[in-house]
Amino acid sequence: MLPTEIAARMDGVLRPGENGQLEAFLPSPKVQNHAAFLATLDDGTLACAWFGGTLEGKADISIYASVMRPGVDVWGAWSQLSDDPERSEQNPVLWRNGEGKWQLLHTAQPAGNQDECLLRAREVFFDGERLTGGVPRTIGLPLGCFIRGRFVRRKDGAWMMPIFRCVSRPGQRWNGSHDNAAVGVSHDEGETWTLEEVPGSIGSVHMTIVPLDGDHMVAFYRRRQSDFVHRSESLDGGMTWSAPEPTDVPNNNSSINVIRLRDSRLAMACNPSSAATSDARRTSLYDEIEEGDDRPDATGGCNPIWGVPRAPLALCISEDGGRTWPKRRIIDNSSGACLSNNSEDGRNQELSYPYILEGEDGELHVAYTYFRRAIKYVRLPAGWIDGEEA
Repeated sequence: MLPTEIAARMDGVLRPGENGQLEAFLPSPKVQNHAAFLATLDDGTLACAWFGGTLEGKADISIYASVMRPGVDVWGAWSQLSDDPERSEQNPVLWRNGEGKWQLLHTAQPAGNQDECLLRAREVFFDGERLTGGVPRTIGLPLGCFIRGRFVRRKDGAWMMPIFRCVSRPGQRWNGSHDNAAVGVSHDEGETWTLEEVPGSIGSVHMTIVPLDGDHMVAFYRRRQSDFVHRSESLDGGMTWSAPEPTDVPNNNSSINVIRLRDSRLAMACNPSSAATSDARRTSLYDEIEEGDDRPDATGGCNPIWGVPRAPLALCISEDGGRTWPKRRIIDNSSGACLSNNSEDGRNQELSYPYILEGEDGELHVAYTYFRRAIKYVRLPAGWIDGEEA
């Protein structure tokens, strides 16, 4: 689809897709929309938050949201939840703490300098039609703490906020080479946070924590090296974590999302491609806005690989706690081209940053970036993954 064709479909209306799917393009006033996050509100309303503006890293990037009420097959009008005129506000996470308060947490960075980002939180309110945001506050964690995954309770009752640390190197420009995984820990329902690093995790980012049975938890990671999705374990309810190790799912240095289904299987939405499957490369994630920054790229650490196609978008299933993922089916497909973040000229064709939820009747809700122009929503009927494999 051309950017103009996508824009014409951004009305939020659910329409029949292929293989029993229903799909919609969410309303947005912006030409770039990316990094969807899904949550189910207290009354069953489905909420989606993302960031939008002209180009990732620019100061006009802010957080937006839309909701779909139960029994209504259309996403409502967009609302803007943040507005910092000097920082690019990215990667929204919606969280309901133990006091029943819904909060929006997101990053806020100057230009492409993820190592200088702040973490911000604000209460969000739902009036039955749309979400609105309260007054923001800065979370007291080190600069460069990024978020993407849902929060999970730890064995001792503390909240765990999955974090990937964009580590700064003196005199050098951030490029992802020293990024690692950590867990933000709060014992007071999000008022204060401390940081605990995951051992051996350089290059393993976008931690997604999935509770299994008892004190067993697993976590899954995007990889800067564009090789494979990695996995680590906690056997003590999240108190400690093992070093990440590779699974059999390729990863292209783009976001993944994993949930546990009601039948105890794990479901992962991802782009099962890697540097081994494509020679497409770009200098960095922000090479289009780095003019005037004469610092050399950071050296040492791992070797980040950017530009591997972000497609197809697939759903993968594991029956062994995420060690292997033999069942895979394609949700959507394109060239996946992502050598440019531009969402207006048609060069970008990525299907990326998926987020998934399981509904009460076993259906799967999936939201993801479509060509950087829109957030696309797909509803997969119960049992869809057990149909014909791709």
